[in-house]
Amino acid sequence: MQDLLRRYGIALTWLCIGLTFFWLVILVVLPNFTMLESSFRPYIAQSEIGGPLDFYSLGNYMKIFGNEVDFSFFGYDFKMPVRVKVFYLTIVYSALVTVITFVMSYPLAYYLAKIVSPKSLPTLFLLLFVPLWVSEILRSFAWWIILALKGPLNVILLWLGIIDTEIRWISGFSPVVVGLVYTYVLFMVFPLYNSMQSLDSNQIEAAEDLGSPWWRTHWRVILPHAKPGIASGAVMVFMLSAGSLLVPSLLGSTTSGWFTQTIQGIMMDGQDWNTGAAFAFMLLLVCTIFVSLMMRVFGVKLSDIAK
Repeated sequence: MQDLLRRYGIALTWLCIGLTFFWLVILVVLPNFTMLESSFRPYIAQSEIGGPLDFYSLGNYMKIFGNEVDFSFFGYDFKMPVRVKVFYLTIVYSALVTVITFVMSYPLAYYLAKIVSPKSLPTLFLLLFVPLWVSEILRSFAWWIILALKGPLNVILLWLGIIDTEIRWISGFSPVVVGLVYTYVLFMVFPLYNSMQSLDSNQIEAAEDLGSPWWRTHWRVILPHAKPGIASGAVMVFMLSAGSLLVPSLLGSTTSGWFTQTIQGIMMDGQDWNTGAAFAFMLLLVCTIFVSLMMRVFGVKLSDIAK
């Protein structure tokens, strides 16, 4: 606090504190606290609020267990509530998107941090930032056009003779995964780049001089140093993917429901904001637990991610 006062003065320091307080408390904490409180209350008529039917319970959270459907997992068939199935698949495919983005981002981040010349770096960063100038909905629409039955992808594959007839690409979760990877891959690239850039190149050269093959150098030298960047990128990509609504809505099909679509349907179509709030907090809680477990598995702390 004293450092801030000396650096920025009293007026600017308190302005920054006030804006931060307004952002965290007024725009984040209070709305979420209101939704959390309403998630325990029943969906009743306005005239009955405050009456005998207005009481706190876990009823809204229990609605996730209704309407069982068949579900197959590693060759085993069993019944599962349809909303639990959608919830489970959302978490699984969000984790898959995170893994794919890491596999794609790691070589690119290493190339930018340790191989490319400093003169070429601004141009390459500019090329990477260009997709972010276009809104997410337009980028999703672009992928919908590419993957359409009569879209450019099928036309090119037919022209090359790779396929004999059009393929319905927009089916299942594949187009959703493609759209999410394309949308959020840069959120993995830049944390990895920041971590790798801080690594002393002499350590890499020393490993190579001692006879270490390239894969061992990456496994024993570069990857351990980049763990904070990996954790930071994985947290952002996973949370953004699990909470995405535009991409699953535009690129999804009837067999690839995303849990955010379920929440939107309950809130907007059913006007049941209480149940929607309960489902939203379930998604937030499970995602937080999943991320915490992954951080413990990889031995990364929040302080490491903050770097």
